[in-house]
Amino acid sequence: MAACNFVPAPDEVVTGAVTAPATIALPTQEILEPLVPTDAPAEAAPTAVSWPDLAVARGGDDPALLVERALAALGGMVRFVPPGSTVLIKPNICVAYHTYEYAATTNPWVVGALVRLALDAGASKVSVLDYGFGGSPEQAYVKSGIQDQVLAAGGEILPVSRLQFLPTEVPQGLDLRSADIKEAALQSDVVINVPSAKHHGLARLTLGMKNLMGVILDRQAIHRNIGQRLADLTSRIRPALTVIDAVRILTDNGPTGGSLDDVLKLDTVIASPDIVAADAYGATLFGVQPSDLSYIVAGAAMGLGRSDLASLRIEEIPVGG
Repeated sequence: MAACNFVPAPDEVVTGAVTAPATIALPTQEILEPLVPTDAPAEAAPTAVSWPDLAVARGGDDPALLVERALAALGGMVRFVPPGSTVLIKPNICVAYHTYEYAATTNPWVVGALVRLALDAGASKVSVLDYGFGGSPEQAYVKSGIQDQVLAAGGEILPVSRLQFLPTEVPQGLDLRSADIKEAALQSDVVINVPSAKHHGLARLTLGMKNLMGVILDRQAIHRNIGQRLADLTSRIRPALTVIDAVRILTDNGPTGGSLDDVLKLDTVIASPDIVAADAYGATLFGVQPSDLSYIVAGAAMGLGRSDLASLRIEEIPVGG
């Protein structure tokens, strides 16, 4: 994945020197008069903008507005998407047999809003991808409602083929040292991770780091030592932004669900450039301590982010009535 570094334009430099004509004598006495009064106040140095580590928007009945307000609190999408960049948005579209109301897949209006905001920020292309396990990806794109919202916002849906997964080293991995990873996740300039917050039988919860399993070919390989291997995979993908969809959360029988009795409507969106912090806050929605999730512990230990919520600057944003 290409990195985008911004370098300010250098000040103009005068390259030539002007010499006095030989017939004119140069002054020998230094001119001491100041150009400004000596008691003029010094110009204040510019201060850097300090954005919160994490933003939480909640309330109302408009998922897209929740996304907009959370991103605005972080400095806007322009902070994460450079002009002309290619963007991959990775929601959870794991199954083809439930609509978004069952909270097994990411809210389609959350995904659509992110596509629109990325294009408005100047992205040259915004693609959406997931490699699910229940039904075909093409069926899941349609059933989830995500395909309609992505296309309406101007993005594209990527098909999934086994030929598009590339053997890839994971240099920082402590247990997972290589994996077959979707080409788009490696070559896009910006990756935006958009999980649905839900219960998971093995990992306990699906949040940001767990959602990255949808860009690898061999999901079963991650299930062995899942906490460390999810952290290892994250070290290779490193999303620029994680947006957790908690408009509806699946509280039991995850990851596929199937009963509306297991769904709790929270109308909440969590956004952060720190995937570990986002997951740590997301865990609290379920009454789970971040230290009880092995991938959060492993991610923090590897320096992928911070899990101590008390040390983070968190901005809570009420939206609607």
